[in-house]
Amino acid sequence: MNTIVRIRQLFRRESGGSLVELALVTPMIFMLVAAAVDFSRAYYLSMEVSGAAQAAAAYGVLHRTDTTGIAAVASADAPDVPSTSLTVTPSWGCECSNSTIGSASSSSTCSSTPSCSSSTLVYWEKVTASVSYSPVFPWPGIPSTMKFSQTAVMRAAN
Repeated sequence: MNTIVRIRQLFRRESGGSLVELALVTPMIFMLVAAAVDFSRAYYLSMEVSGAAQAAAAYGVLHRTDTTGIAAVASADAPDVPSTSLTVTPSWGCECSNSTIGSASSSSTCSSTPSCSSSTLVYWEKVTASVSYSPVFPWPGIPSTMKFSQTAVMRAAN
């Protein structure tokens, strides 16, 4: 009987319970922190690309044909984005101020200037900046490479 009492007392002790709980919870906490870091990096990269497109479009309105300068401004505005992975695609044109880009009264590169009867001629610069992002950790259901792309359009009166 004495042996049975000792065995019961041995199983009632809780001296290693905290260590077991820590061993079970630590991987989950690590995964939560890793996911937060990965998605924060992705969001930050998306914001950097958006700002780069805006800055490049603002520069492009003043210097339409300077595609090298437009790309340089985009790279300078996103210093944390590797310049080798940042793709900048500028385009420009002109339109009537009461129309939209791509409509009948809009002209890409202004090769044929649209005739504006009741409005003024407006020049526009459209810049698309894009970058590829690879998460640090592979996550199920999320692609191994994601592409973030932002487009900015600026208009300037003639």
